Amino acid sequence: QVQLVESGGGLVQPGGSLTLSCAASGFTLDDQAIGWFRQAPGKEREAVSCISGGAESTYYEHSVQGRFVISTDKAKNTVYLVMNRLKPEDSAVYYCATDRAIYYCDHDYEPIIEDFTSWGQGTQVTVSS
Repeated sequence: QVQLVESGGGLVQPGGSLTLSCAASGFTLDDQAIGWFRQAPGKEREAVSCISGGAESTYYEHSVQGRFVISTDKAKNTVYLVMNRLKPEDSAVYYCATDRAIYYCDHDYEPIIEDFTSWGQGTQVTVSS
């Protein structure tokens, strides 16, 4: 059974950093992509980043490019999202998600949220002074 568990959210001041973790079970990260998505109050859920199975390629939403880094620890079957130079507009609930049919994340194309069928419970990130 596929399971994703996020952790690492919290309250941070503008300009600070957080590292989110997505612990996966029921499959291996060599076989499926993992996407990070976020949803702020009153807004639609949006794709933030994605890493292909085997970490072959990555995608970053334009506003986080150069600030966020996605990576995989195969030994722990965990995906990380390191978030630097955080801004108040980064505040949201962050989710990781996957689907057995998704292996590749294209650098230039936003992942389609509806394609991801297995989701974690989310972790809250609040950027505020």
